[in-house]
Amino acid sequence: MHSSQDRYHIAAQEDRCAPRTKLTIPATLRASGGRAFQSVVHDLSISGFSAASINRMHEGQVCWLTLPGLESLQAQVVWWDNCIVGCAFTELLSPIVHDNILQRYSNTGVRRAAI
Repeated sequence: MHSSQDRYHIAAQEDRCAPRTKLTIPATLRASGGRAFQSVVHDLSISGFSAASINRMHEGQVCWLTLPGLESLQAQVVWWDNCIVGCAFTELLSPIVHDNILQRYSNTGVRRAAI
């Protein structure tokens, strides 16, 4: 029997095809051992994100993403290419938090009906 921690770890690894939404969210990004810098999140799912990164980041590097109104979220760098970094969250983002962010920052302007 798998623990819930195992499930989350596996989900984070296997959730690469989770629905991702194109966004523009002002954020702060900080690599382990580095100084925080302003960034913009362009793509977000419950398992990870891609964001602008003026600083070169390396695969496997631990970092923290701070979105407006939220605590810092720990993640690990999966790739960096031409000033864009792709990261996987250490713990999956709550679907409720994810939906709230989408509602506030989605470029489509589509709002979900309150249930």
